[in-house]
Amino acid sequence: MGQKMKITGWVAAGAFAGVLTTVSLQTVARGSLAPLPLEELQQLAAVFGMVKSDYVEPVDEKKLISDAISGMVAGLDPHSQYFDKKSFKEFREGTTGRFVGVGIEISQEDGLIKVVSPIEGSPAFRAGLKPNDLITKIDDTAVRGLSLNEAVKRMRGEANTKVLLTIFRKDENRTFPVTITREEIRTQSVRGKVMEPGYAWIRLSQFQERTVDDFVKKIEEIYKQDPNLKGLVLDLRNDPGGLLDAAVAISAAFLPENVTVVSTDGQLAESKSIYKAAPEFYQRRAGSDPLRNLPAALKTVPLVVLVNEGSASASEIVAGALQDHKRATIMGSQTFGKGSVQTVRPLGPDTGLKITTARYYTPSGTSIQAKGIVPNVLVDESAEGSPFAALRMREADLEKHLASGQGPESKDPEREKARDEARKRLEEEAKKPPQDRKVPEFGTTDDFALAQAVKSLKGQPVLVSKTQVIIDNKEEKKDN
Repeated sequence: MGQKMKITGWVAAGAFAGVLTTVSLQTVARGSLAPLPLEELQQLAAVFGMVKSDYVEPVDEKKLISDAISGMVAGLDPHSQYFDKKSFKEFREGTTGRFVGVGIEISQEDGLIKVVSPIEGSPAFRAGLKPNDLITKIDDTAVRGLSLNEAVKRMRGEANTKVLLTIFRKDENRTFPVTITREEIRTQSVRGKVMEPGYAWIRLSQFQERTVDDFVKKIEEIYKQDPNLKGLVLDLRNDPGGLLDAAVAISAAFLPENVTVVSTDGQLAESKSIYKAAPEFYQRRAGSDPLRNLPAALKTVPLVVLVNEGSASASEIVAGALQDHKRATIMGSQTFGKGSVQTVRPLGPDTGLKITTARYYTPSGTSIQAKGIVPNVLVDESAEGSPFAALRMREADLEKHLASGQGPESKDPEREKARDEARKRLEEEAKKPPQDRKVPEFGTTDDFALAQAVKSLKGQPVLVSKTQVIIDNKEEKKDN
């Protein structure tokens, strides 16, 4: 395989519904392309003409063409996508970690929107919103019945516009209105803390443009608070992925210099690349290594990486690199299994094409496409197990997912059985009172998997899962 991919597009390594990966490419005409199928193109033009002239009511020409492109690309795999003006803007916001809104991390609870945390310095933070506040109305719209995405869209908007939130604060048993002026928000993809003397936790929720700088800052804070760390937990649970160079940088923070982090292979010459733990493979500005100020102890501190079914793509790159180099113990559940790379090519000033251009391979040459990273230690999300994990969508469940090259796929009867049992448990769970159905938040004292990770670092017995079902596809090896 060749050396580092030439910078000719936006390389994407994000999950199905997540934020995707960068590096910038230009769209170029490729002389090696086969001749265009003129007969089929004439047929396409004929259909376009018939729809324009014969359809029951007038149709917009631009929409017809846009829909045709979308359909063509959507037929390839679940991760290739045509970006119209609106979706291209949303994609760019996702990769930069910037958007216009009020500045809160949210989840759903009892049909309402729950404030997980206001982003420090944001309008919501300055307005006094607190964790566990419930949003019952957004302007004049009741929140109950809205999806999380619909609520997010209503809270976002143009800078300097106002939104009225109605808040129910449970611990004070009162409801009150808060008017917040929207502004540009920089999301926090890195959280962390010293959990107890000698042991720290750092969580990455996405791999964005600012993730590496924020990671370095948080590590510096942790080591300043406790210079003699005995163990660190890197939490990648539910991290859908993001920028490829950020994944390489986070891996490099823990690995010896110049070892292989990930390799890619595809049809194009620039898709055949090897990314190593060295500044030239992840730095964004020439001569500037964002990892230069990290404490040297980070290279050797005992490390546990937490993953689950929601850990995808860039998260899997990091977990796979640290696992293959035996730098960390991977704990949790089998990951999502997105082992493909997408490149985003601009089609104009405000539209683009995200297309799968390569598979990626862990340092040992293993493709994890439609399989995922299998942890060294399987750990459940609670002491009672992971009763609903089998219901979570994975790469292997997505229609038209890219094959791994491992031969025909077949349904795993054990996994189908586990899904049936999970559905029955979910029905029973729905009958319980809401307060008995809450899932502990990551990083809290009730975080069971995190507690097991700390036990592992201390050399204490870990409660290993006895119920998880692993998708066991044959490994596909590739010589680098």
